[in-house]
Amino acid sequence: MKHISFKFFCLIIWACITVFSVSGQNRTYNWETKILESFNGDDDALYVWKTQCSRYISKDFPRLSFIDARPDQGSIRALASKGVEVRSLGIHGAFDRKGYNWIDLYPTLKDDSEEKPYEIPMSGTVHQLDLWVWGSNLNYYIEVYVRDYRGVVHVIKLGEIGYMGWRNLRTSVPAIIPQERRILPSNAELHFVKFRIWTYPTERVDNFYIYFKQFRLLSDMFNELYDGYDLGDPDYVDSLWNK
Repeated sequence: MKHISFKFFCLIIWACITVFSVSGQNRTYNWETKILESFNGDDDALYVWKTQCSRYISKDFPRLSFIDARPDQGSIRALASKGVEVRSLGIHGAFDRKGYNWIDLYPTLKDDSEEKPYEIPMSGTVHQLDLWVWGSNLNYYIEVYVRDYRGVVHVIKLGEIGYMGWRNLRTSVPAIIPQERRILPSNAELHFVKFRIWTYPTERVDNFYIYFKQFRLLSDMFNELYDGYDLGDPDYVDSLWNK
């Protein structure tokens, strides 16, 4: 009897593995890497970056400036070798006392005279975020804030910056953050809200520099096609109903 039960259990396990294997093979992906923000400070840039800080920020800080510096890596290095002007966004900060201090870095639209915070759409199903960050070996860390289609803001830790020089910080977007819906339209894109730089209470905060370069997404851009696919596009539906 035990022998039969064991064989039956093995049969169930085999069936589950087969089902998951087949379903995995049928899943289609269309991976694309997109630069959401270059931090190059070009004249035709879409965004102006602003800051907001916790209460103990020192007078006249933080300071923001696009400076002539960059990581000497990959595509960034290739651009510089072609004579393209490649810059980075520098943050010069200082607080009056130690603690869990923070600096928010958020975008506004360049043509918005009121300089209201603008949340940048993140196309596709985002699986990974990465950002080049220059650190000066201070014990700080960086978070990314994103908003889902329901209006809920999620905090994703990008990484610690207690190192020297440039490093590509990379993190996965947790599966718990919803990026699709059962009903049409099924796409439910995320929106980037801001970066937050945190200081640990034991670290000095009286004078520091941090540099940002090239914020990128790795997204699955695959869309399933079906008869009437265009009627699942909200913009297209609006154009039909507003004729």
